[in-house]
Amino acid sequence: MVIRNLMLAGLLALPLMAAAAEDPAVASLNQRLVALQADMRTADVASFEKLQAQQAIAALAKAKRKELDNARYLAERRVASAEAAARAAVALREVDQLERTRSELLIEASRREVNRARQEAEQLRMQAQIQAEEAERLRLAAEAETLARQDAETALTSVAGRQQQRLSAAQQNAAKLAREEAELVSGQRLPGSAFGNRGEVFTFAGDAFAAGQATLSAGARNQVKALAEYLNIGKKGRVSIEGYDSANGVGQRRAQALKDALVAAGVSASRVQVAGKKSASTRARSAEVIIAP
Repeated sequence: MVIRNLMLAGLLALPLMAAAAEDPAVASLNQRLVALQADMRTADVASFEKLQAQQAIAALAKAKRKELDNARYLAERRVASAEAAARAAVALREVDQLERTRSELLIEASRREVNRARQEAEQLRMQAQIQAEEAERLRLAAEAETLARQDAETALTSVAGRQQQRLSAAQQNAAKLAREEAELVSGQRLPGSAFGNRGEVFTFAGDAFAAGQATLSAGARNQVKALAEYLNIGKKGRVSIEGYDSANGVGQRRAQALKDALVAAGVSASRVQVAGKKSASTRARSAEVIIAP
């Protein structure tokens, strides 16, 4: 490209070389035009202005004496115009190049930003997925632990229930054997009894006391002997006695009478508590002896 421009500049200068030898202005203007054409930056721009300048220089070289001033002025203006047009074209080209470079940089920056955003989004997605998987694992572990605890509690409840049943059966069997032994030792029958929430409850019937009285009948005294043996043989818990009668104070005296009889038969007084209940005595019940479980 450089060689071509130089050859083209040389060809442009050939017709004017002879004239340049006679007129220094022609040589100077022609040299400026050749330099403009030889410059790589301006060789391919302002072609029309260069042609006008070349024609003006050629006209100057052929001008007669009286036309020299006008021809020289026109040639100088044409060469200056060609130089200005070339510089403007080069400037525009550089501006275009800068704009393209700027656009390319902006595009590249945008691509990098998009890639960075995509990478961050992917990282966040992976983190969210990991957190979701961990949360699900913890939830499943918690559910498994809850189910295991429920199974353990169910098993323990079942075992405890069976143990309680066996214990209750064993206690009742022991109580049965103790009752039989107490009746054999004392030679008397125990009052009727039942197991409940309060413990084992022995019930003295209504004929254990005379109506409105707190003195034990002969049959009730025999039952007390058997009950005292029972308490001393197999039952070591605390004993509560409740006496019943609708008259004021009678229930309390009946409970105390039973305690006194038990203590006289060998039961420790510290084990026995008494209470009177203002409630009508019936044929089935005049007092109760409760042995705590």
